[in-house]
Amino acid sequence: MTTWTHRIGAYVVCVEDERVLLVRLINNSGLAEWTLPGGGVDPGEDPYDTAIREFHEETGHTVVIDRLLGVDSTVQERNRSDGNSVLWHGIRIVYTGRITGGELRDEVGGSTDTAQWFPLAEIGALPTVTLVDGALRLYREQPADGHCGH
Repeated sequence: MTTWTHRIGAYVVCVEDERVLLVRLINNSGLAEWTLPGGGVDPGEDPYDTAIREFHEETGHTVVIDRLLGVDSTVQERNRSDGNSVLWHGIRIVYTGRITGGELRDEVGGSTDTAQWFPLAEIGALPTVTLVDGALRLYREQPADGHCGH
């Protein structure tokens, strides 16, 4: 029997002067990858509020959401600590936003360890999670239905 699990997250694409703000995530195996500021929706929390909260926690900046870009979805097979595998379904709600205050700083005691601006043209050379490509595609294409497909 296949075991499934899912996670709903909310993220913000913040672009200024052809640069995007990313945060570095250290996964369970110690691999460092860049992702968008954002994270898991707490039970009962509105994803819009999650995006704003997580953005501040991970970057030090306050953000105003400009619009919903769409939803990125992925399914991955992941290994559990007990040696069994699980199919993990990530549902990522992606917004675009702009900074309204605060100062860039690293997150302390969270799932990310640093925040940094990168030129959009250099994103392809970075180790990133799959969300980054999908979200930037939503940002560039802004499809009316909020879906770019895979």
